Amino acid sequence: MHTVPSQGGRATVRYGSRGVCLISAVPNRGFKTTTSQPSADTLTVTFTSDDHRSTITATIEPGAKASVRETSF
Repeated sequence: MHTVPSQGGRATVRYGSRGVCLISAVPNRGFKTTTSQPSADTLTVTFTSDDHRSTITATIEPGAKASVRETSF
């Protein structure tokens, strides 16, 4: 398992040979959580507040990795 922190919260994922599995998504105070998984190999967790969005993307293509994008508005 791999935990990915962000300003909006943290997501824990498991990487496998067939895809990425969400274990948990825990928002920080004031943030809401949404998830999407358009394919087995990519998972997105988004934490949104009134003035900020944290987007965590976990993938196994081409290798297991996670990225975080922070956006203030």
